[in-house]
Amino acid sequence: MPDAPVEDDAVVQNEEEGNVEGTAHGDAPKSFTVFSYLEFCLWNAVDDSTNFQRNFSTGEVEVEGSTIYHKTEYRERRNHYAIYSVNTMKTATQFMMDKVSYNGGFVWNYLPDMSRSWGEMEAKRTMVWIQPPGTPSVGHLLLDAYHATGDEYYYEAARKVANTLIWGQLECGGWNYVFDFAGENSLKSWYDTVGKNGWRLEEFQHYYGNATYDDAGTMEAAKFLLRMYVEKNDAAFRPALEKTIDFVLKSQYPVGGWPQRYPLMHDHPFQGKKDYSSFITLNDDVIPDATEFLIQCYQAMGLQGVKEPIMRAMYLMISLQQGEPYAGWADQYTVDDLKPAHARSYEPRSVNTGTTVRLINLMMEYYKLTADTRFLSGIPAAIHFLESMKLPESDVKKWKRQSNNPEAILVPRFVDPDTGKPLYVHRKGSNVKNGTYYIDQNIENTIGHYNSATFVNPSELRRRYEEVKKIPVSELAKNSPFLQDQLVPLPKYYTRLRGKATEEVARGLVKSLTKDGCWLSPLKSTSNPYKPYTVSGPSEETKYTTTFVGDEHDTSPYPCTTGELCISVGEYIDNMMKLISYLEK
Repeated sequence: MPDAPVEDDAVVQNEEEGNVEGTAHGDAPKSFTVFSYLEFCLWNAVDDSTNFQRNFSTGEVEVEGSTIYHKTEYRERRNHYAIYSVNTMKTATQFMMDKVSYNGGFVWNYLPDMSRSWGEMEAKRTMVWIQPPGTPSVGHLLLDAYHATGDEYYYEAARKVANTLIWGQLECGGWNYVFDFAGENSLKSWYDTVGKNGWRLEEFQHYYGNATYDDAGTMEAAKFLLRMYVEKNDAAFRPALEKTIDFVLKSQYPVGGWPQRYPLMHDHPFQGKKDYSSFITLNDDVIPDATEFLIQCYQAMGLQGVKEPIMRAMYLMISLQQGEPYAGWADQYTVDDLKPAHARSYEPRSVNTGTTVRLINLMMEYYKLTADTRFLSGIPAAIHFLESMKLPESDVKKWKRQSNNPEAILVPRFVDPDTGKPLYVHRKGSNVKNGTYYIDQNIENTIGHYNSATFVNPSELRRRYEEVKKIPVSELAKNSPFLQDQLVPLPKYYTRLRGKATEEVARGLVKSLTKDGCWLSPLKSTSNPYKPYTVSGPSEETKYTTTFVGDEHDTSPYPCTTGELCISVGEYIDNMMKLISYLEK
């Protein structure tokens, strides 16, 4: 500790490379001792256990949940509280692993009594969801917590999650949206009831039995297994990881893209249109996510055999851009001629403005990885296409939604690739049996669960483009695994921080942990339980046009407005990341 008092404005300025520089103000001589943070912690522990007058004065101690607020010393003498958070992160994680998970697997939301649970749709207790924020997302979070704390408990919990995913890995090497510990017959029964009757969730109306790239499911699990393997070079994870890598390589088309599902199947033509699951798919980042996974395998494992497939996928993005005047990207493409294709009933064959924004940003990232200016060459035309689709003020008023960004413009989401006309999606009927989706050019009364128009900011895209062009190639080489001759470690943290990680937020999270050890939050969506019904004819009903759900037979989730509380996997992940971020500070 300091041998003489140090004024408040004595500042340590440089602690790099063993050098310590400081400035002391005032006439009195000052001296100080440099010691490690660990040494301070040990000193503090001894002080806590011996200074009874200060630390164990029971007159002014408050206990809330798992937090002890000690007031006497820190409030009266130093004008703030001492907060002892007793294993908040671990307590919450133990609850999730021991009480919420099913054999180490998770869905998205649970009622506190476990009577109902949901992934993207209502789920059985024995089901494990792969789509974020499902089981792989929890695994990533647990590894992040291990990196933040060094506590082996989190690594062992992540290991349990990884083994659960390996149990549910399909023979082909990928994953479906969901698997069921009760067996495939139980899963098929769910598809024939809950899945088949989700009006707006057509991807669950047919059981393929193969794996999907949709909604980042397979790739989220793949990246987690990769992280688990390279964390400690644990050979136990190598077979499942290699199986996944083989799946990704085998399912890639020669041209460089990936289908939505694999092995390829064509057994579900829908409403007179071809089964779209074999189409080359950009929607929901199918190709970008698969490419990113292979890049991570290359940078972390040094797998030379994946570089050519990576490049094939990246350069395909240039070919998939449409020509002017509609120089954007589509969500799906037919394999033989790389033309825009349809998907679900409310995803028409089109050029998608939202996907175009995503691809403009992706092309800039690919330029940073390769220094190849061909990735930048189509960006000006793509930005011009977005600007050309700006809707008139009369349509903006009809849309009845505003953007907080004054630079943003409203554009149709779907644009006919042949005529440039906007394609707006509507529906009529009340459930999967009598309802239909249809397309026209009227922006009013479009479906509520899938926006037919979107706000974009071409000016911001143009600024980013100009900034990227100015980056020296020497700077690009520092950050690209393709431009270095050594392995590049994976990022320390995978999970994104949502919101702020201030002391006030951290204190609130500590307080809000229940006595059972969980965080409760409002249930954001609920659903109608499956209810059998007889087939009815086509309906002209329009009251469900803009809603998330139809009548009582529709099993699609919809916003919950009752205030009912739930145990949310997404909230658990967000709360943990806020505490991890606070620890980092």
